[in-house]
Amino acid sequence: MILFGTAAMGRVVRSGLGRRRVQTAVIAVATMMAVASAVVAGSLMVAAAAPFDHAFGKQQGAHITAQFDPAKAGAAQLAETGKLAGVTASAGPYPSTAFRPVDQGGFQLPTLTLVGRSGPDGDVDRVDLKSGRWAQKPGEIVLDASFEGPAIGIGAGLKASHTANAPTLSVVGFAVSASKTADSWATPAQVDALASEDSPSTVQMLYRFDSASTKERILADRKKLAASVGSGALLGTQSWLDTKRAADQGAAATVPFVMAFGMLGILMSVIIVSSVISGAVGTSLRRIGILKAIGFTPREVVRAYMAQALIPAGAGIALGVVLGNLLAVPLLADTEAVYGTVSLSVAWWVDVTVPVAALVIVGLAALIPALRAGRLRTVEAIAVGRSPRTGRGQWAHRAMGMLPLPRPVTYGLATPFTHPVRTLAMLLAVAFGTVAATFAVGLTSSLTAVGTSQDPEGRAAVTVTTTKLNNVAPPPPPPAGGSAAKPSPAGGSVASPSELKVADPAKVRSAITSQAGTSSYYGKAQTEVAVAGASGSVQASLYDGDSRSGGYEMISGHWITGTGQVVVPTRFLERTSTKVGDKVRVTYEKETANLRIVGESFDTSGSQLEIHMDMANFASAEPSTFLVEVKTGLSADEYAQKVGAVIRPLGGDATTNAPSGQEGVILIMSAMAVLLTLMLVSVAGLGVLNSVVLDTRERIHDLGVCKAIGMSPRQTMSLVLSSVTAIGVMGGLIGVPAGYALHSLVMPVMGRAVGTTMPSPVLDVYEPVQLLLLGLGGVVIAVLGALIPAGWAAGARTATALRTE
Repeated sequence: MILFGTAAMGRVVRSGLGRRRVQTAVIAVATMMAVASAVVAGSLMVAAAAPFDHAFGKQQGAHITAQFDPAKAGAAQLAETGKLAGVTASAGPYPSTAFRPVDQGGFQLPTLTLVGRSGPDGDVDRVDLKSGRWAQKPGEIVLDASFEGPAIGIGAGLKASHTANAPTLSVVGFAVSASKTADSWATPAQVDALASEDSPSTVQMLYRFDSASTKERILADRKKLAASVGSGALLGTQSWLDTKRAADQGAAATVPFVMAFGMLGILMSVIIVSSVISGAVGTSLRRIGILKAIGFTPREVVRAYMAQALIPAGAGIALGVVLGNLLAVPLLADTEAVYGTVSLSVAWWVDVTVPVAALVIVGLAALIPALRAGRLRTVEAIAVGRSPRTGRGQWAHRAMGMLPLPRPVTYGLATPFTHPVRTLAMLLAVAFGTVAATFAVGLTSSLTAVGTSQDPEGRAAVTVTTTKLNNVAPPPPPPAGGSAAKPSPAGGSVASPSELKVADPAKVRSAITSQAGTSSYYGKAQTEVAVAGASGSVQASLYDGDSRSGGYEMISGHWITGTGQVVVPTRFLERTSTKVGDKVRVTYEKETANLRIVGESFDTSGSQLEIHMDMANFASAEPSTFLVEVKTGLSADEYAQKVGAVIRPLGGDATTNAPSGQEGVILIMSAMAVLLTLMLVSVAGLGVLNSVVLDTRERIHDLGVCKAIGMSPRQTMSLVLSSVTAIGVMGGLIGVPAGYALHSLVMPVMGRAVGTTMPSPVLDVYEPVQLLLLGLGGVVIAVLGALIPAGWAAGARTATALRTE
């Protein structure tokens, strides 16, 4: 043990660790949990910003992706826009169109933006080719890497559309664009060939500016581009700030709650380490005196007790780094798919900074009680030994003795007053454990509410569709790291019209209304529309009838109640610079309507804009799905069978809705919350265990006397357990309000991280009975922590206890 001085010093340290195995384990576990939480929090903070910036800089990403009308702005004129003041680089013009391909299984993918480029390189948006090669001739296509998977790989064929004479494109590569300038790439000639009247060809230009770090600068640059070409030539733009925000949101939402758990863990480890070392000093006064008597200096005594804290803490820190890296993997996996080839392993500096900081914190926590040991006078330490000061806590024993309770219970209730500092440490450990449990219950309840609010169709008992898949194979698995084609209400992916038999919506509606078990229903159709002021297509949900039961939670305003109204998510208001009460122009096929924004919906589905409006705004719109509530007492399966028997001959179908489970980031965050809470509660229990072990060992002689005059083992256990019961009650009274307040603080921060405000149903998740049970959780933590030493005290032989000093 050269690290801590002489061989004698090493023997002292090893002896101290061996005699206090419980305290050693408590220090190791507490530091392990704190470091693991901090590593996860640090890795997520890096994932929330640095990877996108790295990939964007490496690829020379586009600050603005602009679409122009080739009939109003020629190639030469567009090339001149690259010389505007403030433009540092430009690329294009590239022909662009939108198409919806069909894979080899006959299933349609989402609408893709196809851009014609002769190669992946350029002055702007240097696309990273992840696998395969670039398209070199007509009939070849490169897809975004998110589509790569078992169903779509190199050499797979995609029909350009569902029509019989549509050309087939061969997938030759998969690529990643940090700027998200396109979903697919082909030769310019291939793009021109695929353009049609329904999906005309446009021209894409990519720009980098000397100043584009704020929304205001992006808007100013956009005005500059619009002014440089003819009126109406600029069709729309995409800002890199929107792309960055969308890419960062998945990891950003997890940072606040992991940081909260990390801070709880660090604070608890400080409290427990201080308590353990302080208890070690308090119970080793005679040993400290003997060490000084045989020649140990005060500095060597301090070093010995510091070593007894730092050695188990070092082991816990090492294990915590490994555990933190393992826990960070699932949280970083989804974000890694966004950036493709960019590495998202835990940053090396996180694995270095967190352990060093933890070691410093543990050292400081152990320093104060270790200095106390160094300052003790030799004669006083040997004379006093480990007995508590005479008279300490006697007033508590007298006060508790007046209570109408058994004497072992009143004796136990008075015990904590003998060591106020140790009792305070135990109280804080229980309180922090209760805080963690309260916060975790609220967090998981809020996450469940978020998941439920994002699946309004799942609230209906039965889904009735106007289409029925005929002899279609099961849908392929989603592409690795990406999303599959949007599922149809009946399940599976959207098939091509040749595989569908479509029922008349009016006949399907009549079949629903004629059923005796129908309680209520509404129709729904999902499509793409154009919205003035929003670049690209916008997903739209059209509702027929009273759709309040299938509406999203509202942040402000109200759900649609009739024609002329539209409900939009927060990101729509931000991107279009609109607010509730403004009007927007919406175009569906060949119809246009001016609609007033009447509500801001709570929608965390991602960067895709989705708006909600009444189907009556557009004469040509028809529902493709009906969501039905059945009357109380009627089986949803039985109702679906009856309706299905009527509408299947017409071409429709009916299915029951299974409760939607948590998926993706919500499931990961819930699992992380449960895991971190179990770790914190376990450490809190170990903190109680440590304190009760110290108390029991100090009072083993007193317990022997009590046993000698007739105290039974059961009464001994009640004495030890009652000594922590009051601490558990106080810890619950402190911890529950603190956990409630922490939840109220963290949840809005998580909402802001994903670009939205949390509605009250997501925030107000605690029930009075639930809070009462959580308060009793403090008692449970305290009692469970004290069970082992209580059993040891009850089983100790009277003679052995009486001989113990």
